[in-house]
Amino acid sequence: MIASRRRALLLGALALSGLGSCALLGGGDPATPAAPLSVPSDSVLVPRGRLLLDRRAMGFGGLSGLHVDDDLRYTAVSDLGRWVQAQLVAGPDGVPVALKDLRSGPLRQDFPLPLPRPLMRDAEALARLPDGTWLVAFERWHRICAYPGFDRRCEPVLQSPPGLDAAPPNAGLESLTVLADGRWLAIAEGLQAGDGTLRAWIGQPSAWASLRYRPSPGYVPTDAAPLPDGGALVVERSFSLLGGGFRAMLRRLPAAQLAHPATEAVLVPQTLIGPDALPHDNWEGVSVFRHRGELWVAMQVDDNELFFQQGQLLFFSLRN
Repeated sequence: MIASRRRALLLGALALSGLGSCALLGGGDPATPAAPLSVPSDSVLVPRGRLLLDRRAMGFGGLSGLHVDDDLRYTAVSDLGRWVQAQLVAGPDGVPVALKDLRSGPLRQDFPLPLPRPLMRDAEALARLPDGTWLVAFERWHRICAYPGFDRRCEPVLQSPPGLDAAPPNAGLESLTVLADGRWLAIAEGLQAGDGTLRAWIGQPSAWASLRYRPSPGYVPTDAAPLPDGGALVVERSFSLLGGGFRAMLRRLPAAQLAHPATEAVLVPQTLIGPDALPHDNWEGVSVFRHRGELWVAMQVDDNELFFQQGQLLFFSLRN
């Protein structure tokens, strides 16, 4: 989610230019189809549709972490401290056209005493272990929680990436994923590692290795998803009030860079979609799944719970 200061700037610019249940009961359609994105003809990504999300029908917005599985089951977490799951409905051509059977609830915490809500609820990244356990990364109070199911309380990951507690409050782990070989990849949004790089880690709680991630100048990573070959996709986003607001790109970390990286190795991603192709919005989620014999990519917009923004799901297939 954007920082409070940036949200205030967005509201000011517009002026100058305006829950605890397990089922969502909002009226209306939670998702409606929109025109697919246009990309260059030589792109490795093929546009496969777009859905506009209605937070009034869903019950809330602020959706950050994203996961879509091969059965088109949609899962997301919100920086309001909630989870949502639904079924993506595909049309005859396989393109998702709707969401149905929505369910939601609070991300239950393990801490025995009440803490200020912003410290507890700022969920920013979502990943899934092979046994079905959900991993959720939180900002402000930087931590990773494991949920055997969303009806259960958080089981804290006791060995967080070393140095994560030094991240700025609103710039911790926005990118957390489980790679094809089972290792975890975590990238901090705003923890500097020197020479224009950000702190990243690979491994598991018992064996973290510190790396560095080089974003495009002016951009920060906001989510990551594993690729079957051992690589990963990373969403990067920038924000500038004078530069047109949000811009984003989709980038790929090749498997070779992640296979056996030396300590403090610099990860340098390749750009798949540049900022001129993606709609100028707050892209904060990415997921990879198999559908109709192809590898598909889903991307998600966080609407920041602002009335002039709208959540979106964007779909592509990857060319062989």
